Amino acid sequence: MKEVKFSLREMAFAALFGAGTAAGAYVVIPVAPVPITLQTLFLYVAAGLLGGRVAALSQVVYVLLGVIGLPVFAGGKAGLGILFGPTGGYLLGFILGAYAAGKLMPSNGVPGAVRTVLALAAGTVVIYVPGVLQLCVVAELSLVKALTVGVLPFLLGDGIKIAAATLVTIKLKPRMEQRLS
Repeated sequence: MKEVKFSLREMAFAALFGAGTAAGAYVVIPVAPVPITLQTLFLYVAAGLLGGRVAALSQVVYVLLGVIGLPVFAGGKAGLGILFGPTGGYLLGFILGAYAAGKLMPSNGVPGAVRTVLALAAGTVVIYVPGVLQLCVVAELSLVKALTVGVLPFLLGDGIKIAAATLVTIKLKPRMEQRLS
């Protein structure tokens, strides 16, 4: 197995965006069984600015913080049990979605708005897939019902967060690259 290495700078950014995702979990609009939060805004910005590997690491950091007992999951929840509950698939999806969206971004240079929106939208689909599948199994819902409660209420909000993250990415990416070079 190939060893994955991260620089100190990459680890610092991953920790920063993992903490941002945790902070986003406290902005909650309670919708059962999956609440609406700002977590994905931080995930989207991480993907846009950091690329796939580091954005995924930021979400691994976030999930591990919750698993060890820090109240960083939506609504201040914590613990390993959350990963096996109805929303656990979305948490796995955060890692996969951050990686996918970040990999679709150009590794250097400023991405255009269209490419950024498409990359982040693709990452969102990747988040939804394991989320909906686990919601079906754990909550014993049909696929249609799981899509109705686990995707539909989030589409508008995710669109707004993708637009905001696109603006942040286009504005900050050149500054980050300039400072890091």
